[in-house]
Amino acid sequence: MSRLLRPTALSFVATSLLASLVLAACASTPPPPPPPPGGTGGPVALRDWRGIVTAGDRDRYSRREAAWSLALQQARRQPGSGDLTGLGDLIDPRAARAPVAPPPGDYRCRTVKLGSQGGEEGLGFVVYGWFACRIEATPNGLKFSKVTGSQRPGGLLFPENDRQMVMLGSLALAEEPPANSYGQRPDRDLIAVLERIGDRRWRLVIPWPQAESNLDLIELVPG
Repeated sequence: MSRLLRPTALSFVATSLLASLVLAACASTPPPPPPPPGGTGGPVALRDWRGIVTAGDRDRYSRREAAWSLALQQARRQPGSGDLTGLGDLIDPRAARAPVAPPPGDYRCRTVKLGSQGGEEGLGFVVYGWFACRIEATPNGLKFSKVTGSQRPGGLLFPENDRQMVMLGSLALAEEPPANSYGQRPDRDLIAVLERIGDRRWRLVIPWPQAESNLDLIELVPG
């Protein structure tokens, strides 16, 4: 008959057995997924756009209210191309609603250019037709891209507040590949503010574009 184990020996055996069970459980249990931003699923979004923005785009962003004011004044008094009166909340500076983040997917989009960098001699507004755009979930956060047309902006969207996201992006022209070079070509850089202006309607507000207008608006509706 075997000798009874002392209490200390029993404690050692129990502790070893418990440790073995815990290790086995950890090995068979997959790690939990990373927490989604805002509880909505998808990748964790970037946060600090102010640490990336160029000095020129920081200045454009700080003067966006002036861009709205001048561009709307010119649009209302100068001749233009397209129907300005039917745009509704798209051209209302105060139309932003919460929450702002758009779901990833394919969108229809159109560009509206307001004001003229040529002063009173230029068109006060131009309303373009519809093209294809996309919102993608990437490891760095949400990304916007215009995928058809001769001017195709694209960039990453940074959370700002419950009604706005800030996009830092660049512009691809003609047959060039998709824009992905913010900060490398100052003549193509842009900063934009994404706002939701309806139940299924968003806009990108681009103050002081590099050419032509004083304010560009890109309207987005799910495709």
